[in-house]
Formats: sequence, C-alpha cells, structure tokens
Amino acid sequence: MNIVQPNIHDPSVKEIDTRVLLRNAAREANKRRLHDFMIVDCDAHHFETDVFNEIFEFMDDPVLRRLAQYTKGSFTMRTTGNYSEMSGRVPRLSTRKREKVPPGDHREIIVARRWMDAIGIDVACLFPTPMLGLGTHPQVATEVGLARAYNRWLVEKILAEESRLKSMLYLPMNDPDASLKMIEEFGDKKGVIGFMVTSVRYKPLYDNAYMKVYAALEERGLPLSFHSATNWSDQGMQLTNQFIAAHALGFPWFNMLHLTNWLVNGLPERFPKLKVIWIESGLAWVPFLMQRLDHEYMMRSSECPSLKRLPSEYMREMYYSSQPMERVRNSKALEVTFEMINAKDQLLYSSDYPHWDMDLPSTIYDLPFLDEQAKRNILGENARKLFKLEAYVSGAKLAQRAGAKADATS
Repeated sequence: MNIVQPNIHDPSVKEIDTRVLLRNAAREANKRRLHDFMIVDCDAHHFETDVFNEIFEFMDDPVLRRLAQYTKGSFTMRTTGNYSEMSGRVPRLSTRKREKVPPGDHREIIVARRWMDAIGIDVACLFPTPMLGLGTHPQVATEVGLARAYNRWLVEKILAEESRLKSMLYLPMNDPDASLKMIEEFGDKKGVIGFMVTSVRYKPLYDNAYMKVYAALEERGLPLSFHSATNWSDQGMQLTNQFIAAHALGFPWFNMLHLTNWLVNGLPERFPKLKVIWIESGLAWVPFLMQRLDHEYMMRSSECPSLKRLPSEYMREMYYSSQPMERVRNSKALEVTFEMINAKDQLLYSSDYPHWDMDLPSTIYDLPFLDEQAKRNILGENARKLFKLEAYVSGAKLAQRAGAKADATS
C-alpha cells in the first residue's frame, strides 16, 4: 500500500521535507536492491531562481548586476508560463521554500543530498531550469553575463563543496568568443564534467565561428551536451493550443534540428574525438531520424561531402539521456530503439528531478529485455566512463548494504 504523502499545497502544512515526499521512491529503490548499483544521474535540475540574489553578486557588469537586482531577475527570463509546474510528489514553486535545512552546508547541497539518497543516486549532474530558455533572449550581453555569473556561483558555492554534484556548465552560444572563454576559465574546475548548449536557440551552430569552441572541448576531452526544452513562442509551436502538444513536440524538435545540422555539416568528421550528448528529448525520435537521414543521404550524399559513413552510424556513437523514456504499449518498439542506439554503451540514465515527468532508476531496472550488465551500464557505468568519474557509492547506500547483509545472516 502506498504511503500517504502530505499535500504540499495545503497552507496548513508549514514545513515539507524531500525525504518524506520521496518515501515511496526510496522504498522502491530498496526493493530492487539498487544499493548494489552505482547510479549516475546525467540530468538533474534545481531552480536557480531561488538563489538569484547570490548569483547576481557574481555578475561582472555593474549595470547588469544592478538591473538584475532591481528587477529580481525578471529581465533575464523570457517565459510563456509555468504550465509544466504541476502539483505532485515533489516541491514546486513557492512550496519548496518551506523545506527546512540545518545550518552548515549550502541549502542547495543539503536538499540535493536528500533527494539523491531517496531515489538512489550516487552522483548527479546539475542543470539550471528557467535559464534553459535564455538562448532566445534578445540581449546577447544578458545571456553572457548571467551564464558566467551562474557558472561562477555553481563552481565556487556548490561543486567545490560537494563531490557528489557535477555539472556541464552553460555555454552562452549567442557569443562564440564568450563561450570559448567560459571553457578556458572553468574547464578544469572541480566538478565540471563538460559543457552544455541550450537547444532552444536560433543560431546556426555549425557556423565556422563555433569551431574554436568545439576544438577547445575536444582538446580537453570534455563532452558537449545539447539540453533540449520547448518554446511555445516558436512560430511553429504557436500553432498548438495545448501545452501537451508544445511539450510533446518541442523537446525532441530542437535536438532533432541541431543534431541534423551537426551531421549534414560534417562535424563528427571535423571533431571525431568530441563526445556529444543529447539530453531530455526522449528516445522515440532517434530511430526516426536515423532512418530519415540515411534515406536522404543515399539520394543526396553530394550535399554532405564530409561524411564518410551513413548518418545513423555516427548517431550510434553519440550519447543520449534516457528521460523522458516513452512508455510504449508495444515493448518491442522500445527494445528495437535500444538496439538501434546501442543503448548498452551509449544510453545515460537521467531522472530530470524534480520535474513533473521525472523518471526513477526503476524505469531502466525494470526493462525485461536488458540483462544485469546492460542495466548497470545505463544506470551508471556508461556515465562513469564518459565523464571519467571515480567509482563511488553514497553513504546511504553503504548503510543499506550493511543492513541487507545483516538481514541475510540473521
């Protein structure tokens, strides 16, 4: 029987606790003995708006800093409404501010440890949330200024203090020179395991102006990720009249667009050692795009003179995050998808916590067509190798292992 969770939107509930809200998740992880796995979450989130006052202090430009402080950050964000913020089992919007934490470590670190231990995560890659739409801001200086301030705050206040938290830092790709400087400044900082491009943007990322950015990443052995989102203000998306439509189409669309451009412009051949990751767009679109691009390439290969292989062959060497993994009624479709993308070696588990469509590790663990080694690879080993992480097991899992061993011998 499910544990009854508190209604976090009830004003009478004065305090919330992530550990209480995720009791069911913790129970399910323990039932599956996930404490025997190293689990790496390659896409977790926090709401950077909660700490904007801290982040703004890291802004170099005094005019931008004062404007950000005066407007409480509203001038930096371009949103079309928080339709994705639904009530549920995890704290949302103002309710998450009711969580009490003890003095000591930064609040963001304490809360992260709580949800990671509950879900069964050993190491998590942390991303911002509203800033994922910053690539469409009309002022390039705003994207650059806020991105650098956020990266500095994250590196100095969070990653330096908590080894379980990592990040692929935000690249302000509306300014290639600033993006290069970001890599040079932060590429060797503790906890930085790569860099991230927000996919919702309208710049041709295959332009020669960006080649120095990709070369710098390849030289340092740092992966490049494309983190998708949706943009209801997009001219095409404006034809939809329900959020479910914009959400279903937008997340795969923007990654499809940039991946297609990445391929047809020969970037895998120009940067063969650069590892590329496509995040938060599900998996169902990948086989479609493989087939579609192979079909077009066979008829018009002259337009892609740099490619030496079929587009799908390059795509099989790319990495993909698992969330949101489509729950298809025909399990054979998902099994074929895993086979086509070489999931046992290229798929990275991601939760997308704390968003409404988050996936627990059980979404991978429970797949009947995966053997145990494939489950271990997807849940952690693939990410550990890709990001050159040390083998790590959280203290909470060590305690669970000890408990399970004691039960077995009693």
